[in-house]
Amino acid sequence: MEWLDTLATKAPDIVAAYRGIEVGRFISVRREVRRGAGFGSAEAVLAQLDATGGALAAIVHDLPEDAFAMPGGEADWNVVQAVGHVAHARAGLSLAALLAASGRFPANAAPIVPGVPGSSEATRERLLGRLATSQRTIERAARTIAGHETDPCPLDHPLVGRLRCGEWLLFAGVHDCMHLEQLHQLAAQLAPAGDVRAGQLSRSPA
Repeated sequence: MEWLDTLATKAPDIVAAYRGIEVGRFISVRREVRRGAGFGSAEAVLAQLDATGGALAAIVHDLPEDAFAMPGGEADWNVVQAVGHVAHARAGLSLAALLAASGRFPANAAPIVPGVPGSSEATRERLLGRLATSQRTIERAARTIAGHETDPCPLDHPLVGRLRCGEWLLFAGVHDCMHLEQLHQLAAQLAPAGDVRAGQLSRSPA
C-alpha cells in the first residue's frame, strides 16, 4: 500500500508493528511494539504519532462531504463514527499510560471496552478539531511517560492484554493505522482513476 510505505518514512516503528496485523501475525505485533517502545523512546514515538495524526487529518480534510455518511470500515459505523472513535482512542491510550507512569492509575479502573463508535453527527471541522485535541493530549502524556516507558501499566485490553507505558503510546499509532487503512480504501473507491497519490485523495474541481 503506497500510503503505508509513505507513512513508514515518518513512523517506522508504528508501521513495523502494524504490518503484523496486516498479515495476521499478531505475535509479531507485540514484538515490534516492545522493540520500538523501550526506555527513552517516548520522544521518537511522539514524532511518529504526529505523523499518523497528520495522516488522519489529511484524509479527513480531503474526503468529499458525502463520504462522511458512508460506511467507515468498522462494524456498522459511518466515517464520522470511525474518526471520532480513533480520536478518542489515541487520547485515551496515552492518558492511561500517563497515569501509570505517574503512579496515578486508578486501582479500580475497568478494562477497556473496544469497539465503541464516536458520535454519529459531526462536521469535518469538528473531526479535525478532535484529532488536533488528541495530539495535544498525546504530547502532554509523552512528556510524563518519558523515562518511564518500561514501567508496567495496569490497563487491560481484551484483545491486546497489558502493555508497558511506552508500548501503549506506540500502540495508539498502530490503532491509527488500522483506521487509516479503512479510510484509504474508501478514498480509493471514491477517487476517479489516477487521483489517489501518496495515500491522499485528490478531488477533481466541482
